[in-house]
Amino acid sequence: MVLVWVVTAAWPVAISVLSGAAYSGSVTAWLLAQLLHSLHIHLNPHTFATIHFLIRKLAHLTEYALFSLLLYHCFEPRHPERWNTRAAFGALLIASLYSLADEYHQSFVPGRHASLADCGIDTAGALLGLILLYLGRRSHARHRSIAAENESKAEMKKETGGE
Repeated sequence: MVLVWVVTAAWPVAISVLSGAAYSGSVTAWLLAQLLHSLHIHLNPHTFATIHFLIRKLAHLTEYALFSLLLYHCFEPRHPERWNTRAAFGALLIASLYSLADEYHQSFVPGRHASLADCGIDTAGALLGLILLYLGRRSHARHRSIAAENESKAEMKKETGGE
């Protein structure tokens, strides 16, 4: 339980570090260019800019999906197999508010700027993480129910002599 809280508390720190000047668009563009060059992949400038943009927005989506999942598990530690709507809402709310704070922080970072669109992407990522968790829990519960039903049928068959 303590580990979940430690990791959850560390995650927004990591997000904040990634929001710093060291990970500005020009830096990540350079890194992507180096990677593509090492793989002998040559793109026209428009395609490169599009891929770079998509990677950066996917990073927003992913980091906040993970953040919401970590928050959810902090709010619902006793029954990790059950869905808790209140915990999900709390996780989504905190992730969304942190996104606003992080964008505000970026407005003071050289080479970065604040963007409400990024807050929307962050919130969508948090929501996506929670939706995937919900669907996974439903699927797991359905499979457990089917397995229990099949086991019950097998027991009945055994008791009745296999008929």
